Amino acid sequence: MTRSHVNTEIGLRSYRDEDEIEVLQLLSASLGPGPGGERSREFFAWKHLDNPFGPSFMLVAESAGRIVGLRTFMRWGFSLDGRSVRGVRAVDTATHPEFQGRGIFSLLTRTALDSLKDEADIVFNTPNDKSRPGYLKMGWSVAGKLPVAIKLCHPIRVVRSARSLRSGEPATAKPTVDAVTAAEALEDDGTVLELLRGTQRPARRLVTAHTISTLRWRYANAPLLDYRAVAEPGGVAIFRVRPRGPLWEAAVSDVLTVDGGARTVARLLKRVAGSADVDHLTCMMAAGSPGLKAARRRGFIRSPISMELTVRSLNDLEIDPMKLDSWALTLGDVEVF
Repeated sequence: MTRSHVNTEIGLRSYRDEDEIEVLQLLSASLGPGPGGERSREFFAWKHLDNPFGPSFMLVAESAGRIVGLRTFMRWGFSLDGRSVRGVRAVDTATHPEFQGRGIFSLLTRTALDSLKDEADIVFNTPNDKSRPGYLKMGWSVAGKLPVAIKLCHPIRVVRSARSLRSGEPATAKPTVDAVTAAEALEDDGTVLELLRGTQRPARRLVTAHTISTLRWRYANAPLLDYRAVAEPGGVAIFRVRPRGPLWEAAVSDVLTVDGGARTVARLLKRVAGSADVDHLTCMMAAGSPGLKAARRRGFIRSPISMELTVRSLNDLEIDPMKLDSWALTLGDVEVF
């Protein structure tokens, strides 16, 4: 990529391997420790370099040889009725506090989008309230709130935690998790292939185009996140136990079944609930799917806390990606990124 300038002080260029340490320092200063609890080299490499969908598209902004801005687009593969759709996820946007307000975020983003037009069909992300207005100004649209579902395992404990939430008290010690690791659950090629072939893919919706490689990368190889799995005949549920303020949550990231039936999904959700003494469970199932019916059968309701999916099209698709019902995402498609 040719070097361009915001002004005489700021320049843009592609990320280089030798930038890693400085970029991690920038991310920590701008965004904090991240979902893994730290900005480690292992997590950065897993997320941006080892992704089977392809290495992330990354730009940095420099001032006097110092990296002061970062813009990354993480590659993601989708399937739409059996056809491939090239996606990128807008993640890890950082501007050094001393350089904020100079338009670095906007310039990095617009420059990246110009470069990605021939490499991606759609851009998506779930920005927070602070960054969402900036995306909307640059052409993103809000598709809607993703349907996160929640089940309270200890309602009284959850109600009592309200005072702890206000005071910022941390969670108690992590509960013991009685489940195998995701790596163990996904180690047999034949079993994983059978699950991938059997798992239902809703028609006319964008679904992640998982393969053996992408599943293992996402759940078995993810550093710091400790994904676990439970199994029933014909199915596997992948989840992780994480703190939510003073509470503990079991987040069900993916459910894979051979038959696609609601009963199998319901049994798997029950197994997750029994694997650890957590305060609540969360999951995300596509509207109208057997998985959603199973979740409701197990006592899941719509969560009051949700993520807004924002989208920008780079090329025409057969569906309207600005509508939420054009998507069938799992919690594993959107968490931790």
